[in-house]
Amino acid sequence: MPRGLAAPYALVTGYAALLAIGTAAAVLHGRFSATGVLIAAAAVVTAWSFVAEPLAVIPLAVVGWLTAVGFSRPPYAQLRVTGPHAANAAIVIAACALAGGAVGLLMRWSANRPILEGVGAGRDAGQPATDPGQAGEGTELAGGQPAAGHGALMVRAAYAVGARRALLGVLLALVGLPLLTGLLVLARPHLSLTDDLLIYLVAVVTLAVIGGFWPAIIAAASASLLVNWFFTPPLHTFTIDKPDNLLALLLFVTVAVAVSSVVHLAAIRAGQAARSREEARSLLELAQTVLGGADTPAAVLDHLVHTQGGLAELLEDVSGRWVRIAASGSAAPSAPVTRVGVRSDLTLQVSGQPSPIAPGLLAGFAAQIAAALDRERLRTQAAQAEALAEGNRMRTALLAAVSHDLRTPLASIKASVSSLRQTDVAWTESDQQDLLATIEENADRLDGLIGNLLDMSRLHTGSLQPFLRPITIDEVAPVALRGLDAPADVRLEVPDGIPLMLADPGLLERVLANVFANALQHSPAGRPPALRAHQAADTLVLEVIDYGPGVPNELKSQIFEPFQRFDGRKAGVGLGLAVARGFTETMGGTIVAADTPGGGLTVRITLPIAGRNVSSMQGAES
Repeated sequence: MPRGLAAPYALVTGYAALLAIGTAAAVLHGRFSATGVLIAAAAVVTAWSFVAEPLAVIPLAVVGWLTAVGFSRPPYAQLRVTGPHAANAAIVIAACALAGGAVGLLMRWSANRPILEGVGAGRDAGQPATDPGQAGEGTELAGGQPAAGHGALMVRAAYAVGARRALLGVLLALVGLPLLTGLLVLARPHLSLTDDLLIYLVAVVTLAVIGGFWPAIIAAASASLLVNWFFTPPLHTFTIDKPDNLLALLLFVTVAVAVSSVVHLAAIRAGQAARSREEARSLLELAQTVLGGADTPAAVLDHLVHTQGGLAELLEDVSGRWVRIAASGSAAPSAPVTRVGVRSDLTLQVSGQPSPIAPGLLAGFAAQIAAALDRERLRTQAAQAEALAEGNRMRTALLAAVSHDLRTPLASIKASVSSLRQTDVAWTESDQQDLLATIEENADRLDGLIGNLLDMSRLHTGSLQPFLRPITIDEVAPVALRGLDAPADVRLEVPDGIPLMLADPGLLERVLANVFANALQHSPAGRPPALRAHQAADTLVLEVIDYGPGVPNELKSQIFEPFQRFDGRKAGVGLGLAVARGFTETMGGTIVAADTPGGGLTVRITLPIAGRNVSSMQGAES
């Protein structure tokens, strides 16, 4: 709730207005009646109490009462604290101050009521799953603005410099002003009233610098009474016999309050600037964290806890129940809780911080957390959409393969079998052998296509678990060659002493068979492909080299993608090299394509070498 006009502004302007009333009464010298002075002072007190914060009402009422009593009739500035007029003035001024303050407070509360109702509605929407209300008394923030707190009186009174400095200022005023008065009494023969007032003014300003506004106000009021009692004739009374002394004393009070207000406001501005710098630094670090890639809600909460301490939680309203979706840090169960409503269904909750977090900074963190949550969910949705699109693409390609590449061998098998079953045709032995060879060839082709499809399915579902053991290339390559559809002419150029490699024999056989089949398809007559092996550091490199047309550089990475065929004249669905890459990476290796010197394509397979102890053991067994 708004507190009203701050005391540094309200007291300065209010005192100036009351000073004008007292000065007018003294200048008119009796023509301004006591009732008129009381009415004017009561009007000023009522108006300023209406617009000022509650803490400024009491000093305004006291000075208003002193004005009504001291300037009611000559001799002016004589405090007549007893008598009917003083009692009536006290009642009237107190009633006006209370009425103005209460009406102003009620008006500000009414203006702020919709915000409070909105906060209450958000609180009734559902209790967090973590039940943050049990952690201590919570403070609701609506749109990043704090609700009115109920701190200690000293803390609220010294909101610019802190409670300790305010208490120190009060103590210095209670001790220092009597000591200063004693010294000035001793030096009275050598100092004028103007000198005394200036010295007291320096003391009041010093107290304003040390203790803030309210200790300076107490010091200014006390100093005016001390000057009146000890230094203005007649001494040791509150009566002032000279109008110029009265004017000097009133101006001293006004200047002291004004200077204290300026010092106090400067302290507020300095504190605000320091807090703004700290908030800007923290927000800059947050922006750097987010731009650096850590843009998840958990990362933002970690940054909040790292810079502010305590516990930070992000709660989401799910079916009328608040559920914690991210958290960082820790706090005592009894720590006060502050909640920021980011959206109607999203709340940031913090507790256990060593010092309260500024509302603007907390609102900035809340906005970044909400944005990070939205980005994270968008990334998840994008990944799901990408996976769905990839699945649709593979299903479309598989359908195309089934409709053409799988149906073609089936049609050939069916035609050959139907021909053999015809009873009205006498097939020769040679014709029968040709038809049976066609059936066998297309059956082998169909078996290879289905095997590749099943292998790709195992890779995509993640159900492939390799059994790695030390093996030699000599025990796998011949088996891979024998498994090809047609007799294969591949040169094996494996030097003696090649180390053992760590691989799954069955998977490596499928890798080499697919790579051999691809090389044989594209090798020209008279120049068969070759398999070479050599050691490179702690890996074994297998190179399947062909001398065919080769592959352009921009397509080398695409040949290992599923359903990619760059030569429409060749049969197949484009899965052989994709399966080879999947199996190789499953075994912890890599497979890449490179140019063959003189023309052609070289498929380079790299696998880790088995450990030294395993190699030596295998060699001993051999």
